[in-house]
Amino acid sequence: MAEIVQQRIEDRIPELEQLERVGLFTKKEVKSIIKRVTALEYKLHRLIVNKEDFIAYIQYEINVLELIKKRRAHIHYQFKREEIEYPIIHRINSIFKRATNKWKDDVQLWLSHVAFCKKWATKSQISKVFSALLAIHPDKPALWIMAAKSELEDRNSSESARHLFLRALRFHPNDKKVYQEYFRMELLHCEKLRKQKIQLEQAQMDLGEYEFSPEILSGKLAEVVYKDATGKIKEAEFVISLLNIAAIFDFTKDLQDSILQDLQTNYTDDSSTWDFMAKRELEAPGAGEELQTAKGRASDINRREERCCQVYEEGVKSLNTEPMWTCYVAFLLERMKRKTNVQELKEKRQERLLGVLQRAHDCSLLKENYYKNWLQILLSSGDAEGAASVAMTATQRYSQSVTMWSLSLQTLMELGSRDIGRCFQDALKHVNPKESLPLWQLQFEWSKASQSAEETEAILKRGLLSAVPAVAMEMKECYLDWSYSTGGYKKARKTFTSLQENRPLSKDFFTRMIQIEKEQENPKMNNLRDYYERVLQEFGTSNEDLWLQYIREELGPLGQPENCGKIHWRAMKFLEGESVERFISKHALLQTGHL
Repeated sequence: MAEIVQQRIEDRIPELEQLERVGLFTKKEVKSIIKRVTALEYKLHRLIVNKEDFIAYIQYEINVLELIKKRRAHIHYQFKREEIEYPIIHRINSIFKRATNKWKDDVQLWLSHVAFCKKWATKSQISKVFSALLAIHPDKPALWIMAAKSELEDRNSSESARHLFLRALRFHPNDKKVYQEYFRMELLHCEKLRKQKIQLEQAQMDLGEYEFSPEILSGKLAEVVYKDATGKIKEAEFVISLLNIAAIFDFTKDLQDSILQDLQTNYTDDSSTWDFMAKRELEAPGAGEELQTAKGRASDINRREERCCQVYEEGVKSLNTEPMWTCYVAFLLERMKRKTNVQELKEKRQERLLGVLQRAHDCSLLKENYYKNWLQILLSSGDAEGAASVAMTATQRYSQSVTMWSLSLQTLMELGSRDIGRCFQDALKHVNPKESLPLWQLQFEWSKASQSAEETEAILKRGLLSAVPAVAMEMKECYLDWSYSTGGYKKARKTFTSLQENRPLSKDFFTRMIQIEKEQENPKMNNLRDYYERVLQEFGTSNEDLWLQYIREELGPLGQPENCGKIHWRAMKFLEGESVERFISKHALLQTGHL
Protein backbone atom coordinates (compact mmCIF):
# COMPACT_ATOMS: atom_id res chain seq x y z
CA MET A 1 0.00 0.00 0.00
CA ALA A 2 2.81 2.43 0.94
CA GLU A 3 4.51 1.85 -2.41
CA ILE A 4 1.35 2.74 -4.33
CA VAL A 5 0.81 5.90 -2.27
CA GLN A 6 4.45 6.89 -2.73
CA GLN A 7 4.18 6.37 -6.48
CA ARG A 8 1.10 8.56 -6.68
CA ILE A 9 2.84 11.33 -4.70
CA GLU A 10 5.90 11.13 -6.97
CA ASP A 11 3.62 11.43 -10.02
CA ARG A 12 2.61 14.85 -8.70
CA ILE A 13 6.13 16.24 -8.47
CA PRO A 14 6.28 17.78 -12.00
CA GLU A 15 3.09 19.82 -11.53
CA LEU A 16 4.09 20.89 -7.99
CA GLU A 17 7.49 21.99 -9.24
CA GLN A 18 5.83 24.04 -11.96
CA LEU A 19 3.46 25.64 -9.40
CA GLU A 20 6.44 26.72 -7.33
CA ARG A 21 8.55 27.75 -10.34
CA VAL A 22 5.93 30.08 -11.86
CA GLY A 23 5.13 31.63 -8.50
CA LEU A 24 1.56 30.37 -8.04
CA PHE A 25 2.42 28.55 -4.78
CA THR A 26 5.26 28.98 -2.27
CA LYS A 27 7.60 26.17 -1.20
CA LYS A 28 5.84 25.99 2.16
CA GLU A 29 2.43 25.63 0.47
CA VAL A 30 3.73 22.87 -1.81
CA LYS A 31 4.96 20.94 1.25
CA SER A 32 1.56 21.43 2.88
CA ILE A 33 -0.16 20.04 -0.25
CA ILE A 34 2.11 16.97 -0.25
CA LYS A 35 1.39 16.32 3.43
CA ARG A 36 -2.37 16.66 3.00
CA VAL A 37 -2.50 14.59 -0.18
CA THR A 38 -0.43 11.80 1.40
CA ALA A 39 -2.95 11.53 4.24
CA LEU A 40 -5.85 11.47 1.77
CA GLU A 41 -4.17 8.84 -0.41
CA TYR A 42 -3.59 6.55 2.56
CA LYS A 43 -7.32 6.76 3.40
CA LEU A 44 -8.19 5.55 -0.09
CA HIS A 45 -5.95 2.49 0.27
CA ARG A 46 -7.29 1.15 3.55
CA LEU A 47 -8.94 -2.26 3.68
CA ILE A 48 -12.32 -0.68 4.42
CA VAL A 49 -12.77 2.54 2.46
CA ASN A 50 -15.53 5.10 2.96
CA LYS A 51 -17.31 7.09 0.31
CA GLU A 52 -16.70 10.21 2.40
CA ASP A 53 -12.91 9.74 2.01
CA PHE A 54 -13.22 9.80 -1.79
CA ILE A 55 -15.48 12.85 -1.65
CA ALA A 56 -13.04 14.63 0.71
CA TYR A 57 -10.12 13.90 -1.64
CA ILE A 58 -12.08 15.14 -4.69
CA GLN A 59 -13.15 18.27 -2.84
CA TYR A 60 -9.57 19.00 -1.81
CA GLU A 61 -8.34 18.67 -5.40
CA ILE A 62 -11.13 20.92 -6.65
CA ASN A 63 -10.24 23.50 -3.97
CA VAL A 64 -6.62 23.43 -5.24
CA LEU A 65 -7.91 24.01 -8.79
CA GLU A 66 -10.03 26.94 -7.65
CA LEU A 67 -7.06 28.45 -5.80
CA ILE A 68 -4.83 28.10 -8.87
CA LYS A 69 -7.50 29.82 -10.94
CA LYS A 70 -7.70 32.77 -8.51
CA ARG A 71 -3.93 33.15 -8.29
CA ARG A 72 -3.56 33.05 -12.06
CA ALA A 73 -6.04 35.91 -12.29
CA HIS A 74 -4.21 37.79 -9.52
CA ILE A 75 -0.73 37.62 -11.09
CA HIS A 76 -2.04 37.61 -14.72
CA TYR A 77 -0.25 34.35 -15.60
CA GLN A 78 -2.09 32.11 -18.10
CA PHE A 79 0.59 29.67 -19.35
CA LYS A 80 1.55 26.01 -18.68
CA ARG A 81 -2.04 24.80 -18.19
CA GLU A 82 -1.13 21.45 -19.75
CA GLU A 83 1.52 20.92 -17.09
CA ILE A 84 -0.46 22.23 -14.08
CA GLU A 85 -4.28 22.03 -14.37
CA TYR A 86 -4.63 19.13 -16.82
CA PRO A 87 -2.89 16.53 -14.56
CA ILE A 88 -5.11 17.63 -11.62
CA ILE A 89 -8.28 17.38 -13.72
CA HIS A 90 -7.21 13.97 -15.02
CA ARG A 91 -6.57 12.81 -11.44
CA ILE A 92 -9.99 14.03 -10.23
CA ASN A 93 -11.67 12.16 -13.09
CA SER A 94 -9.70 9.06 -12.09
CA ILE A 95 -10.81 9.34 -8.42
CA PHE A 96 -14.42 9.85 -9.51
CA LYS A 97 -14.16 6.75 -11.68
CA ARG A 98 -12.81 4.66 -8.77
CA ALA A 99 -15.60 5.96 -6.51
CA THR A 100 -18.41 5.30 -9.02
CA ASN A 101 -17.07 1.83 -9.74
CA LYS A 102 -17.31 1.04 -6.04
CA TRP A 103 -20.64 2.79 -5.33
CA LYS A 104 -22.49 2.22 -8.59
CA ASP A 105 -25.94 2.84 -7.10
CA ASP A 106 -25.13 6.36 -5.87
CA VAL A 107 -26.63 8.46 -8.69
CA GLN A 108 -25.69 11.69 -6.93
CA LEU A 109 -22.02 10.71 -7.09
CA TRP A 110 -22.30 10.15 -10.84
CA LEU A 111 -24.03 13.50 -11.31
CA SER A 112 -21.31 15.22 -9.27
CA HIS A 113 -18.80 13.81 -11.76
CA VAL A 114 -20.87 15.18 -14.65
CA ALA A 115 -21.06 18.61 -12.98
CA PHE A 116 -17.27 18.62 -12.52
CA CYS A 117 -16.70 17.74 -16.19
CA LYS A 118 -19.00 20.56 -17.31
CA LYS A 119 -17.32 23.16 -15.11
CA TRP A 120 -13.71 22.30 -15.88
CA ALA A 121 -14.03 22.07 -19.66
CA THR A 122 -13.68 18.32 -20.04
CA LYS A 123 -16.89 17.90 -22.04
CA SER A 124 -15.48 14.98 -24.00
CA GLN A 125 -15.47 13.08 -20.71
CA ILE A 126 -19.19 13.75 -20.10
CA SER A 127 -20.30 11.29 -22.78
CA LYS A 128 -18.17 8.55 -21.23
CA VAL A 129 -19.57 9.25 -17.75
CA PHE A 130 -23.16 9.21 -18.99
CA SER A 131 -22.51 6.05 -21.02
CA ALA A 132 -21.24 4.23 -17.91
CA LEU A 133 -24.08 5.66 -15.80
CA LEU A 134 -26.82 4.59 -18.22
CA ALA A 135 -25.35 1.09 -18.48
CA ILE A 136 -25.97 0.71 -14.74
CA HIS A 137 -29.16 2.80 -14.39
CA PRO A 138 -31.16 2.33 -17.62
CA ASP A 139 -34.36 2.24 -15.53
CA LYS A 140 -34.27 6.00 -14.77
CA PRO A 141 -35.81 8.08 -17.61
CA ALA A 142 -34.53 11.35 -16.13
CA LEU A 143 -30.92 10.22 -16.65
CA TRP A 144 -31.54 9.46 -20.32
CA ILE A 145 -33.02 12.94 -20.75
CA MET A 146 -30.07 14.55 -18.97
CA ALA A 147 -27.60 12.66 -21.16
CA ALA A 148 -29.41 13.65 -24.37
CA LYS A 149 -29.64 17.30 -23.29
CA SER A 150 -25.93 17.25 -22.50
CA GLU A 151 -25.13 15.99 -25.99
CA LEU A 152 -27.31 18.68 -27.54
CA GLU A 153 -26.29 21.64 -25.37
CA ASP A 154 -22.71 20.88 -24.32
CA ARG A 155 -21.42 19.02 -27.37
CA ASN A 156 -23.80 20.52 -29.96
CA SER A 157 -24.52 17.03 -31.32
CA SER A 158 -28.16 16.56 -32.36
CA GLU A 159 -27.36 13.15 -33.83
CA SER A 160 -26.00 11.81 -30.51
CA ALA A 161 -28.97 13.29 -28.63
CA ARG A 162 -31.40 11.62 -31.03
CA HIS A 163 -29.58 8.30 -30.66
CA LEU A 164 -29.87 8.54 -26.85
CA PHE A 165 -33.58 9.34 -26.99
CA LEU A 166 -34.21 6.36 -29.27
CA ARG A 167 -32.30 4.09 -26.87
CA ALA A 168 -34.29 5.56 -23.96
CA LEU A 169 -37.55 4.69 -25.73
CA ARG A 170 -36.46 1.04 -25.96
CA PHE A 171 -36.30 0.93 -22.18
CA HIS A 172 -39.25 3.30 -21.57
CA PRO A 173 -41.61 2.99 -24.56
CA ASN A 174 -44.52 4.71 -22.76
CA ASP A 175 -42.72 7.42 -20.82
CA LYS A 176 -44.35 10.81 -21.42
CA LYS A 177 -41.40 12.91 -20.31
CA VAL A 178 -38.97 11.12 -22.66
CA TYR A 179 -41.29 11.72 -25.62
CA GLN A 180 -41.85 15.37 -24.66
CA GLU A 181 -38.12 16.08 -24.46
CA TYR A 182 -37.43 14.11 -27.67
CA PHE A 183 -40.11 16.18 -29.43
CA ARG A 184 -38.57 19.40 -28.05
CA MET A 185 -35.07 18.30 -29.14
CA GLU A 186 -36.17 17.74 -32.74
CA LEU A 187 -37.76 21.20 -32.84
CA LEU A 188 -34.61 22.76 -31.37
CA HIS A 189 -32.53 20.97 -33.98
CA CYS A 190 -34.84 22.26 -36.70
CA GLU A 191 -34.61 25.82 -35.32
CA LYS A 192 -30.79 25.62 -35.28
CA LEU A 193 -30.71 24.50 -38.93
CA ARG A 194 -33.06 27.30 -39.97
CA LYS A 195 -30.81 29.87 -38.28
CA GLN A 196 -27.74 28.38 -39.95
CA LYS A 197 -29.43 28.60 -43.34
CA ILE A 198 -30.37 32.26 -42.81
CA GLN A 199 -26.81 33.12 -41.73
CA LEU A 200 -25.29 31.35 -44.74
CA GLU A 201 -27.70 33.05 -47.13
CA GLN A 202 -26.86 36.43 -45.65
CA ALA A 203 -23.15 35.68 -46.03
CA GLN A 204 -23.84 34.57 -49.64
CA MET A 205 -21.65 31.50 -49.22
CA ASP A 206 -21.47 28.79 -51.84
CA LEU A 207 -22.62 25.52 -50.24
CA GLY A 208 -21.68 23.38 -53.23
CA GLU A 209 -23.74 20.20 -53.32
CA TYR A 210 -24.93 20.53 -49.69
CA GLU A 211 -28.60 21.41 -49.33
CA PHE A 212 -30.90 21.94 -46.36
CA SER A 213 -33.78 19.45 -46.56
CA PRO A 214 -37.13 21.33 -46.76
CA GLU A 215 -38.84 18.49 -44.85
CA ILE A 216 -36.42 18.73 -41.92
CA LEU A 217 -36.59 22.53 -41.91
CA SER A 218 -40.40 22.38 -41.70
CA GLY A 219 -40.30 20.10 -38.65
CA LYS A 220 -41.15 16.74 -40.22
CA LEU A 221 -38.88 14.86 -37.78
CA ALA A 222 -40.81 16.34 -34.85
CA GLU A 223 -44.05 15.30 -36.56
CA VAL A 224 -42.75 11.71 -36.81
CA VAL A 225 -41.97 11.78 -33.06
CA TYR A 226 -45.47 13.16 -32.37
CA LYS A 227 -47.18 10.39 -34.35
CA ASP A 228 -45.11 7.69 -32.67
CA ALA A 229 -45.80 9.17 -29.22
CA THR A 230 -49.57 9.56 -29.68
CA GLY A 231 -49.74 6.06 -31.15
CA LYS A 232 -48.52 4.67 -27.82
CA ILE A 233 -49.86 7.25 -25.33
CA LYS A 234 -53.48 8.11 -26.09
CA GLU A 235 -54.14 10.85 -23.52
CA ALA A 236 -55.47 14.32 -24.19
CA GLU A 237 -53.24 15.99 -21.59
CA PHE A 238 -50.17 14.46 -23.23
CA VAL A 239 -51.22 15.71 -26.68
CA ILE A 240 -51.83 19.19 -25.20
CA SER A 241 -48.36 19.15 -23.62
CA LEU A 242 -46.82 18.45 -27.06
CA LEU A 243 -48.93 21.21 -28.61
CA ASN A 244 -47.68 23.65 -25.95
CA ILE A 245 -44.07 22.68 -26.75
CA ALA A 246 -44.69 23.21 -30.48
CA ALA A 247 -46.25 26.63 -29.77
CA ILE A 248 -42.89 27.87 -28.42
CA PHE A 249 -41.43 27.76 -31.93
CA ASP A 250 -42.55 30.27 -34.57
CA PHE A 251 -42.18 27.92 -37.58
CA THR A 252 -44.57 25.19 -36.38
CA LYS A 253 -47.97 26.60 -37.43
CA ASP A 254 -48.76 23.64 -39.70
CA LEU A 255 -47.67 21.18 -37.00
CA GLN A 256 -49.79 22.98 -34.40
CA ASP A 257 -52.83 22.91 -36.69
CA SER A 258 -52.31 19.19 -37.25
CA ILE A 259 -52.06 18.47 -33.51
CA LEU A 260 -55.10 20.65 -32.81
CA GLN A 261 -57.12 18.82 -35.46
CA ASP A 262 -56.05 15.50 -33.94
CA LEU A 263 -57.09 16.71 -30.49
CA GLN A 264 -60.54 17.83 -31.66
CA THR A 265 -61.12 14.62 -33.64
CA ASN A 266 -59.89 11.89 -31.29
CA TYR A 267 -60.03 13.26 -27.75
CA THR A 268 -63.46 14.89 -27.32
CA ASP A 269 -64.31 12.34 -24.62
CA ASP A 270 -61.69 13.90 -22.33
CA SER A 271 -62.46 16.99 -20.23
CA SER A 272 -58.88 18.25 -20.69
CA THR A 273 -59.56 18.76 -24.43
CA TRP A 274 -62.62 20.94 -23.81
CA ASP A 275 -60.78 22.84 -21.07
CA PHE A 276 -57.86 23.56 -23.40
CA MET A 277 -60.07 24.56 -26.33
CA ALA A 278 -62.14 26.87 -24.13
CA LYS A 279 -59.10 28.64 -22.68
CA ARG A 280 -57.73 29.20 -26.19
CA GLU A 281 -60.62 31.62 -26.73
CA LEU A 282 -59.03 33.99 -24.21
CA GLU A 283 -56.06 34.41 -26.56
CA ALA A 284 -58.19 35.46 -29.53
CA PRO A 285 -57.36 39.00 -30.80
CA GLY A 286 -59.65 41.81 -29.66
CA ALA A 287 -60.86 45.02 -31.27
CA GLY A 288 -58.04 47.59 -31.06
CA GLU A 289 -60.19 50.73 -30.68
CA GLU A 290 -62.06 49.30 -27.69
CA LEU A 291 -58.88 48.58 -25.71
CA GLN A 292 -58.09 52.26 -25.14
CA THR A 293 -60.40 52.63 -22.10
CA ALA A 294 -60.89 50.54 -18.96
CA LYS A 295 -64.54 49.94 -19.83
CA GLY A 296 -63.60 48.93 -23.38
CA ARG A 297 -60.99 46.47 -22.11
CA ALA A 298 -63.52 45.04 -19.63
CA SER A 299 -66.05 44.65 -22.45
CA ASP A 300 -63.46 42.82 -24.57
CA ILE A 301 -62.52 40.51 -21.68
CA ASN A 302 -66.21 39.81 -21.05
CA ARG A 303 -66.72 38.81 -24.71
CA ARG A 304 -63.71 36.49 -24.57
CA GLU A 305 -65.00 34.86 -21.38
CA GLU A 306 -68.42 34.45 -23.00
CA ARG A 307 -66.78 32.59 -25.90
CA CYS A 308 -64.92 30.39 -23.39
CA CYS A 309 -68.22 29.61 -21.64
CA GLN A 310 -69.82 28.68 -24.97
CA VAL A 311 -67.10 26.05 -25.50
CA TYR A 312 -67.55 24.79 -21.93
CA GLU A 313 -71.32 24.58 -22.51
CA GLU A 314 -70.70 22.39 -25.55
CA GLY A 315 -68.37 20.32 -23.38
CA VAL A 316 -70.89 19.66 -20.60
CA LYS A 317 -73.55 18.76 -23.20
CA SER A 318 -71.19 16.30 -24.87
CA LEU A 319 -69.47 15.09 -21.68
CA ASN A 320 -71.68 15.42 -18.59
CA THR A 321 -69.08 14.20 -16.03
CA GLU A 322 -67.61 15.48 -12.78
CA PRO A 323 -64.16 16.26 -14.32
CA MET A 324 -65.87 18.33 -17.06
CA TRP A 325 -67.90 20.37 -14.56
CA THR A 326 -64.78 20.70 -12.40
CA CYS A 327 -62.87 22.28 -15.30
CA TYR A 328 -65.78 24.67 -15.97
CA VAL A 329 -66.09 25.75 -12.31
CA ALA A 330 -62.30 26.03 -11.85
CA PHE A 331 -62.07 28.33 -14.89
CA LEU A 332 -64.89 30.59 -13.67
CA LEU A 333 -63.42 30.72 -10.16
CA GLU A 334 -60.01 31.71 -11.52
CA ARG A 335 -61.60 34.49 -13.63
CA MET A 336 -63.62 35.75 -10.68
CA LYS A 337 -60.50 36.03 -8.48
CA ARG A 338 -58.93 38.40 -11.03
CA LYS A 339 -59.07 42.01 -9.91
CA THR A 340 -61.05 44.56 -11.91
CA ASN A 341 -62.42 48.02 -11.15
CA VAL A 342 -65.36 47.58 -13.52
CA GLN A 343 -68.35 46.58 -11.39
CA GLU A 344 -70.34 45.21 -14.34
CA LEU A 345 -67.60 42.69 -15.13
CA LYS A 346 -67.44 41.60 -11.46
CA GLU A 347 -71.21 41.07 -11.34
CA LYS A 348 -71.22 39.19 -14.65
CA ARG A 349 -68.46 36.85 -13.49
CA GLN A 350 -70.27 36.15 -10.20
CA GLU A 351 -73.57 35.55 -12.00
CA ARG A 352 -71.93 33.05 -14.37
CA LEU A 353 -70.17 31.22 -11.54
CA LEU A 354 -73.27 30.92 -9.33
CA GLY A 355 -75.29 29.61 -12.27
CA VAL A 356 -72.73 26.94 -13.15
CA LEU A 357 -72.31 25.91 -9.48
CA GLN A 358 -76.08 25.44 -9.18
CA ARG A 359 -76.29 23.43 -12.39
CA ALA A 360 -73.34 21.20 -11.42
CA HIS A 361 -74.97 20.63 -8.02
CA ASP A 362 -78.31 19.77 -9.65
CA CYS A 363 -76.50 17.15 -11.73
CA SER A 364 -74.84 15.81 -8.52
CA LEU A 365 -71.47 16.39 -10.20
CA LEU A 366 -70.07 19.28 -8.12
CA LYS A 367 -66.86 18.41 -6.26
CA GLU A 368 -66.87 18.71 -2.48
CA ASN A 369 -64.28 21.50 -2.20
CA TYR A 370 -66.28 23.86 -4.44
CA TYR A 371 -69.15 24.04 -1.96
CA LYS A 372 -66.91 26.17 0.26
CA ASN A 373 -66.40 28.70 -2.56
CA TRP A 374 -70.13 28.66 -3.26
CA LEU A 375 -71.01 29.38 0.37
CA GLN A 376 -68.41 32.15 0.62
CA ILE A 377 -69.82 33.91 -2.46
CA LEU A 378 -73.40 33.64 -1.17
CA LEU A 379 -72.46 34.94 2.30
CA SER A 380 -70.40 37.83 0.90
CA SER A 381 -73.29 38.85 -1.36
CA GLY A 382 -75.74 38.76 1.59
CA ASP A 383 -77.85 35.83 0.37
CA ALA A 384 -78.39 34.20 3.80
CA GLU A 385 -81.32 32.06 2.67
CA GLY A 386 -79.39 30.73 -0.32
CA ALA A 387 -76.34 29.99 1.83
CA ALA A 388 -78.46 28.06 4.37
CA SER A 389 -80.10 26.06 1.58
CA VAL A 390 -76.73 25.19 -0.03
CA ALA A 391 -75.28 24.26 3.37
CA MET A 392 -78.06 21.74 4.00
CA THR A 393 -78.05 20.25 0.50
CA ALA A 394 -74.26 19.90 0.57
CA THR A 395 -74.46 17.69 3.65
CA GLN A 396 -77.05 15.50 1.93
CA ARG A 397 -74.74 15.12 -1.09
CA TYR A 398 -71.64 14.36 1.06
CA SER A 399 -73.28 13.00 4.18
CA GLN A 400 -70.17 11.15 5.40
CA SER A 401 -67.71 14.04 4.91
CA VAL A 402 -66.52 15.68 8.13
CA THR A 403 -65.20 18.65 6.14
CA MET A 404 -68.57 19.21 4.48
CA TRP A 405 -70.48 18.99 7.77
CA SER A 406 -68.02 21.35 9.48
CA LEU A 407 -68.34 23.90 6.69
CA SER A 408 -72.13 23.69 6.63
CA LEU A 409 -72.44 23.90 10.41
CA GLN A 410 -70.11 26.93 10.54
CA THR A 411 -72.29 28.60 7.91
CA LEU A 412 -75.45 27.86 9.88
CA MET A 413 -73.76 29.18 13.05
CA GLU A 414 -72.94 32.45 11.27
CA LEU A 415 -76.55 32.73 10.12
CA GLY A 416 -77.90 31.92 13.60
CA SER A 417 -80.01 28.97 12.46
CA ARG A 418 -82.47 27.48 14.98
CA ASP A 419 -82.04 23.91 13.74
CA ILE A 420 -78.33 23.76 14.36
CA GLY A 421 -78.60 21.51 17.42
CA ARG A 422 -80.44 18.89 15.39
CA CYS A 423 -77.89 19.31 12.56
CA PHE A 424 -75.05 18.51 14.97
CA GLN A 425 -76.82 15.32 16.01
CA ASP A 426 -77.38 14.35 12.34
CA ALA A 427 -73.73 15.03 11.58
CA LEU A 428 -72.48 12.79 14.39
CA LYS A 429 -74.81 10.01 13.21
CA HIS A 430 -73.59 10.09 9.60
CA VAL A 431 -69.83 10.55 9.86
CA ASN A 432 -67.30 7.93 10.89
CA PRO A 433 -66.89 8.21 14.71
CA LYS A 434 -63.09 8.00 14.33
CA GLU A 435 -63.16 11.22 12.25
CA SER A 436 -65.75 13.07 14.34
CA LEU A 437 -63.43 15.08 16.62
CA PRO A 438 -63.75 18.39 14.64
CA LEU A 439 -67.54 18.14 14.93
CA TRP A 440 -67.39 17.64 18.71
CA GLN A 441 -65.07 20.64 19.03
CA LEU A 442 -67.36 22.77 16.87
CA GLN A 443 -70.44 21.68 18.80
CA PHE A 444 -68.75 22.56 22.11
CA GLU A 445 -67.75 26.03 20.83
CA TRP A 446 -71.29 26.66 19.55
CA SER A 447 -72.92 25.44 22.77
CA LYS A 448 -70.57 27.49 24.93
CA ALA A 449 -71.53 30.64 23.01
CA SER A 450 -75.24 29.98 22.44
CA GLN A 451 -76.64 27.54 25.01
CA SER A 452 -77.07 27.34 28.76
CA ALA A 453 -74.40 25.91 31.06
CA GLU A 454 -76.50 22.77 31.66
CA GLU A 455 -76.81 22.04 27.93
CA THR A 456 -73.09 22.62 27.38
CA GLU A 457 -72.23 20.30 30.27
CA ALA A 458 -74.54 17.64 28.80
CA ILE A 459 -72.66 17.83 25.47
CA LEU A 460 -69.32 17.49 27.28
CA LYS A 461 -70.54 14.48 29.24
CA ARG A 462 -71.77 12.82 26.04
CA GLY A 463 -68.34 13.41 24.55
CA LEU A 464 -66.67 11.76 27.56
CA LEU A 465 -68.62 8.58 26.80
CA SER A 466 -67.35 8.40 23.19
CA ALA A 467 -65.72 5.12 22.20
CA VAL A 468 -63.10 7.09 20.25
CA PRO A 469 -60.12 7.85 22.55
CA ALA A 470 -59.22 11.10 20.77
CA VAL A 471 -62.74 12.48 21.26
CA ALA A 472 -62.96 11.40 24.91
CA MET A 473 -59.56 12.95 25.76
CA GLU A 474 -60.32 16.22 23.95
CA MET A 475 -63.70 16.53 25.65
CA LYS A 476 -62.07 15.89 29.01
CA GLU A 477 -59.66 18.79 28.47
CA CYS A 478 -62.51 21.01 27.23
CA TYR A 479 -64.58 20.06 30.31
CA LEU A 480 -61.74 21.08 32.62
CA ASP A 481 -61.23 24.41 30.80
CA TRP A 482 -64.95 25.11 30.71
CA SER A 483 -65.31 24.29 34.42
CA TYR A 484 -62.52 26.74 35.27
CA SER A 485 -63.93 29.52 33.09
CA THR A 486 -67.51 29.15 34.39
CA GLY A 487 -67.07 28.06 38.03
CA GLY A 488 -63.51 29.03 38.96
CA TYR A 489 -60.85 26.99 40.72
CA LYS A 490 -63.17 24.99 42.98
CA LYS A 491 -65.27 23.68 40.09
CA ALA A 492 -62.15 22.92 38.04
CA ARG A 493 -60.63 20.94 40.91
CA LYS A 494 -63.87 19.07 41.42
CA THR A 495 -64.02 18.21 37.68
CA PHE A 496 -60.39 17.11 37.72
CA THR A 497 -60.93 14.87 40.75
CA SER A 498 -63.95 13.21 39.15
CA LEU A 499 -62.21 12.59 35.81
CA GLN A 500 -58.61 11.80 36.72
CA GLU A 501 -59.29 8.07 36.93
CA ASN A 502 -61.50 7.88 33.82
CA ARG A 503 -59.61 6.45 30.88
CA PRO A 504 -58.38 7.27 28.30
CA LEU A 505 -56.06 9.85 29.87
CA SER A 506 -53.97 12.54 28.21
CA LYS A 507 -50.90 14.37 29.47
CA ASP A 508 -52.45 17.73 28.54
CA PHE A 509 -55.36 17.10 30.95
CA PHE A 510 -52.95 16.90 33.91
CA THR A 511 -50.63 19.70 32.77
CA ARG A 512 -53.66 22.00 32.35
CA MET A 513 -54.66 21.35 35.97
CA ILE A 514 -51.09 22.10 37.07
CA GLN A 515 -51.27 25.37 35.13
CA ILE A 516 -54.63 26.24 36.75
CA GLU A 517 -53.16 25.61 40.22
CA LYS A 518 -50.16 27.85 39.47
CA GLU A 519 -52.46 30.64 38.25
CA GLN A 520 -54.04 30.92 41.72
CA GLU A 521 -53.05 33.75 44.05
CA ASN A 522 -51.75 31.30 46.66
CA PRO A 523 -50.96 27.99 44.89
CA LYS A 524 -50.55 24.96 47.15
CA MET A 525 -47.39 22.92 46.66
CA ASN A 526 -49.04 19.79 48.05
CA ASN A 527 -51.70 19.96 45.34
CA LEU A 528 -49.02 20.44 42.67
CA ARG A 529 -47.16 17.41 44.03
CA ASP A 530 -50.37 15.36 43.82
CA TYR A 531 -50.90 16.37 40.20
CA TYR A 532 -47.29 15.61 39.24
CA GLU A 533 -47.39 12.24 40.99
CA ARG A 534 -50.60 11.35 39.19
CA VAL A 535 -49.36 12.35 35.70
CA LEU A 536 -46.02 10.59 36.27
CA GLN A 537 -47.88 7.47 37.27
CA GLU A 538 -49.39 7.45 33.75
CA PHE A 539 -46.65 8.96 31.57
CA GLY A 540 -43.49 8.78 33.68
CA THR A 541 -41.84 5.94 31.74
CA SER A 542 -41.46 7.84 28.46
CA ASN A 543 -41.72 11.57 29.12
CA GLU A 544 -38.52 13.01 30.65
CA ASP A 545 -39.84 16.59 30.49
CA LEU A 546 -42.46 15.88 33.17
CA TRP A 547 -39.73 14.78 35.61
CA LEU A 548 -37.71 17.90 34.82
CA GLN A 549 -40.76 20.12 35.38
CA TYR A 550 -41.35 18.42 38.74
CA ILE A 551 -37.72 19.06 39.73
CA ARG A 552 -38.02 22.67 38.61
CA GLU A 553 -41.14 23.12 40.79
CA GLU A 554 -39.25 21.80 43.83
CA LEU A 555 -36.41 24.21 43.09
CA GLY A 556 -38.92 27.10 42.96
CA PRO A 557 -40.06 29.36 45.82
CA LEU A 558 -42.84 26.98 46.91
CA GLY A 559 -40.83 23.75 46.75
CA GLN A 560 -38.28 21.92 48.85
CA PRO A 561 -34.94 21.54 46.97
CA GLU A 562 -33.95 18.58 49.12
CA ASN A 563 -36.66 16.53 47.35
CA CYS A 564 -34.90 16.89 43.96
CA GLY A 565 -32.45 14.07 44.61
CA LYS A 566 -35.24 11.61 45.32
CA ILE A 567 -37.16 12.73 42.20
CA HIS A 568 -33.98 12.31 40.11
CA TRP A 569 -33.44 8.81 41.48
CA ARG A 570 -37.04 7.84 40.72
CA ALA A 571 -36.79 9.30 37.19
CA MET A 572 -33.70 7.20 36.44
CA LYS A 573 -35.57 4.15 37.68
CA PHE A 574 -38.85 4.80 35.83
CA LEU A 575 -37.69 6.13 32.44
CA GLU A 576 -37.03 3.66 29.66
CA GLY A 577 -34.89 3.55 26.50
CA GLU A 578 -33.61 6.79 24.98
CA SER A 579 -35.65 8.85 27.47
CA VAL A 580 -32.98 8.12 30.12
CA GLU A 581 -30.18 9.66 28.02
CA ARG A 582 -32.29 12.69 27.17
CA PHE A 583 -33.18 13.15 30.85
CA ILE A 584 -29.50 13.01 31.91
CA SER A 585 -28.53 15.61 29.28
CA LYS A 586 -31.38 17.98 30.11
CA HIS A 587 -30.86 17.60 33.87
CA ALA A 588 -27.20 18.55 33.44
CA LEU A 589 -28.28 21.66 31.53
CA LEU A 590 -30.80 22.47 34.27
CA GLN A 591 -28.13 22.22 36.97
CA THR A 592 -25.80 24.55 35.05
CA GLY A 593 -28.57 27.09 34.46
CA HIS A 594 -28.81 26.55 30.70
CA LEU A 595 -32.36 25.14 30.72
